[in-house]
Amino acid sequence: MKKAFKRNSISSPLGEMPKAEKDLHILVIRLSAMGDVAMCVPVLRRLVKQYPTLKITVLTKAFFTPFFDDIPNVEVLVADVKNKHKGFLGLAKLAFQLREFNFDVVADLHNVLRTKILGFFFFFFGIKWKSIDKERAEKKELTKLEPKTIQPLKTTHQRYAAIFANLGFPVDLNQKIEIPKYSVPKKAQEILGKTPRKWLGIAPFAAHEAKMYPLDLMEKVIAEIDRSDAYEIILFGGGKKETEILNNLASKYKNVESLAGKLSFKEELQVISNLDAMLSMDSGNGHMAALFQIPVITIWGATHPFAGFAPFQQPKENQLLPDLEKYPLLPTSIYGNKSVEGYENVMRSINPIQITKQIKEIA
Repeated sequence: MKKAFKRNSISSPLGEMPKAEKDLHILVIRLSAMGDVAMCVPVLRRLVKQYPTLKITVLTKAFFTPFFDDIPNVEVLVADVKNKHKGFLGLAKLAFQLREFNFDVVADLHNVLRTKILGFFFFFFGIKWKSIDKERAEKKELTKLEPKTIQPLKTTHQRYAAIFANLGFPVDLNQKIEIPKYSVPKKAQEILGKTPRKWLGIAPFAAHEAKMYPLDLMEKVIAEIDRSDAYEIILFGGGKKETEILNNLASKYKNVESLAGKLSFKEELQVISNLDAMLSMDSGNGHMAALFQIPVITIWGATHPFAGFAPFQQPKENQLLPDLEKYPLLPTSIYGNKSVEGYENVMRSINPIQITKQIKEIA
């Protein structure tokens, strides 16, 4: 763990503090998953811009630390939940280690069993704790299996912002922030070379099959975009099986390269910051591109953007949905981990031509 930060003593209750006059130290907790951690970033950027005297420490997994590298006043602490901080005793050890940092308040953006255990200890430490409202009842209503009229829930970004508002720091999510691009890493330059074509990222995989556009249809999208000779298509994915599929796909086309398994996570982020557009599923890659204000087209299957997981500040027309008249029970799942009989092929109702048309409109 890092050395504790110094802080000013606080005598007044948190709710009475002038918004930007106290040098507060806030612990922000979000351990997983990739997309959810990425969605913290736009909120934190706007939080520290509005309240530049705040100190923020993010507790997350080691893999996700590059998300926070260039945010002013933000430090990262790593939770090793698979080893050192595993189980109740491991979390107790973590809680006592965190206590040494003298945090003034805690914003729990995760609200799972692990963080609730940490909250139990922080309660006895006398440290104020606020957790995200995941709107579980509303999400259950959204995915109930009967004909329904669906209504948009709060976005995850809005739910994150609500925690900071409850702590006395309302965040204006609509404020404009300039996000600089990274330099393209040398390894990626060697793979991609120099080209006058626009860079189109495509991330065809997701954690669950119900969130994946069928690969045979995705190949039709890639083939059509490749024929236009206007784009360098960059494929993103991870894991041995995905890498093999993407490498094989890239080998068939002139303007397609796969970066799967070839770069570190930080290097992938650096490449993504230079894209002209991203095509992704309801998955982390869409959120990663949105961090850099890049146009993101998302394809939705069993899930739906009304559940609150659309990439940050992306227009509705970039969210491509199945035929809801043919499949009136959609959405059938919040996370895409549930299958419903007769709904296995909902994504096939999204025509590849519709996707390629949208790509050409935005990039």
